[in-house]
Amino acid sequence: MAVLWLASVSLLICPSLSCYVCFIKPQVSGRLCTGFIVEETYVNSVDECFRMLERIFDTNEAVMEAGRAAGGLEGKLKEILEAEILPIARDFQAKRIMDSMYESRLQKAADNFIAAASKLPRDTQCIPPCGFQNIDAAYNCETCQYDSCLFPLDCPVEEIEVMEGRGIEMRCDVPFDLPNDIEAVWRIAEQFKTQETEHFKEVTAGPDRVYFISSTSTQHTGTYQCEIFSGIRSIVRLYFYVTVTPQPVEGHTALQGIFDLSLLPRGQLLTAPGAAGAAPHFFLHLLLFLLTTCLASSLLLLFVSLGFLYWLSVSEVDHPVADSDEEDYFGVSMLAI
Repeated sequence: MAVLWLASVSLLICPSLSCYVCFIKPQVSGRLCTGFIVEETYVNSVDECFRMLERIFDTNEAVMEAGRAAGGLEGKLKEILEAEILPIARDFQAKRIMDSMYESRLQKAADNFIAAASKLPRDTQCIPPCGFQNIDAAYNCETCQYDSCLFPLDCPVEEIEVMEGRGIEMRCDVPFDLPNDIEAVWRIAEQFKTQETEHFKEVTAGPDRVYFISSTSTQHTGTYQCEIFSGIRSIVRLYFYVTVTPQPVEGHTALQGIFDLSLLPRGQLLTAPGAAGAAPHFFLHLLLFLLTTCLASSLLLLFVSLGFLYWLSVSEVDHPVADSDEEDYFGVSMLAI
């Protein structure tokens, strides 16, 4: 009997647990294996009985997967497995039963457990893709406990593009429930995209999960990280990569268009992007206006110069100069008429 108890307890302290170990008491296993007879040698062997249990239940991947029911259903799993094992223990107790009969009954019990447990609801509470979600996601027969949602803390980077001078709002929101005592810590890695924690420096911390920039500049380009804590436990880290596009210099666009027109072969016009053959009438009219203004200014200067020369010649006739050195004016020799 002492050997039976030691063998039963060994199932509990075995490094590899199983659904059988989680839900069947060692006393039941002891009664079950009392009359196990190895058919080849006709020897009673409790050890061989436990090895059979391990092969049929402990290392059976189908049994382990069937046991991954949703949170709160471990009691139902226990009921299903006990309904298969307890009748066998009662039938075999204090009897000498051949190993082939054990094999048949235990394998049928495992198959029935797989069929019934697989119909239980699976986990539907975990919300991907990231964050520590403190819920009983699925029962794990390898640990006899519930697994939490096995997601990383770091969420994918969200891309944000904004024109310089405009405001942006980043919200540290997640699609799953958070504790009441949370704190949001905002950090920034300036001018580049990263998720490496050593590149970030803290900018603010507190209960507010919103980070707002009223007027952006190119200096605001970079990766923003929001990490949510509950006490000392980190729950999730969100990332926003902000790209700030500079505003064009005033008048630069129009002047660039005129410059582009001046470089085209004569008779050709610059086509607008996405509209082949469409002439930029604004730039053409502006260019014609400038050319007309230059021509008018040149003609006006010519007329003023001719008028001045005419006036100068008339003045020389009416008032001859007294000195011959004054005959040269603007490099022209003036002769008395």
